[in-house]
Amino acid sequence: MGFLDRFSPQLLSALRIMSGLLFMAHGTTKLFGFPPTEMFAQAPEQFTLMWFAGAIELVGGALIAIGLLTRPAAFVCSGMMAAAYFIAHAPQATFPVQNGGDAAILFCFVFLYIAAAGPGPLSVDAMLAKKK
Repeated sequence: MGFLDRFSPQLLSALRIMSGLLFMAHGTTKLFGFPPTEMFAQAPEQFTLMWFAGAIELVGGALIAIGLLTRPAAFVCSGMMAAAYFIAHAPQATFPVQNGGDAAILFCFVFLYIAAAGPGPLSVDAMLAKKK
């Protein structure tokens, strides 16, 4: 698979952008009901745990998607997803496929990787680094 090596930096950026956008959608559905879901038919009350989760998903997802303050945003989002898994999903059942926590685990490790690897070349962080 060595032929894909030359695309590694761009694919890191694509992973970051898509993960950030998907994460942001979790925040918009919690806070604004868009896209509408049965689970979040009503927005959570302000300053509750679910409200803070939505705010982190919205802001963190946007920062990750555009690649601004990527490493700290990804690190915070990774930690939030680890906490979400153990608070909301793990008590429901042993296996992630049963407790609905597979997305939380995947987001956790994707964001941890992005925090370590950086945003890739197609990011605001990379543009700002070039200007220095």
